[in-house]
Amino acid sequence: METVYIETSIVSYMRQQPSNHVVTAARQLLTHRWWNDERRNFELVVSQYVIDEASVGSPTLAAERLELLEGIPLLPFANEIPEIASEIMSLGVLPPKAQVDALHIANARILPRIHALLDKLRLPIPIICTPEEMLGNDLEDD
Repeated sequence: METVYIETSIVSYMRQQPSNHVVTAARQLLTHRWWNDERRNFELVVSQYVIDEASVGSPTLAAERLELLEGIPLLPFANEIPEIASEIMSLGVLPPKAQVDALHIANARILPRIHALLDKLRLPIPIICTPEEMLGNDLEDD
């Protein structure tokens, strides 16, 4: 069974009010569809970074996000992660306020540079994708 790392945006899309912005609304819908129909086909994992991010903001929404994460195994903390995040930050592809995002980044515009760094460090390069990409090509209208 393949392993899927649950990033904060997934639980955020699950608990936000439906958006009036068409792209965001589509992401919410596809995230709900993946979560409800497909997630059981994968071994889910989460990190403390995601739990920390999901815990901030509206207390009600934070509690709902954390409830979604209940029962998902927590990845063990790896001492090298802050060092790798610092190296990613040194690439200058993220603003300084995005230090936490460097710990679990998923942005197609900067991934090639991050992949090059991970390759240089001889670290495995994960496949980073959205719930939409996990659904495959068999999307049907509701």
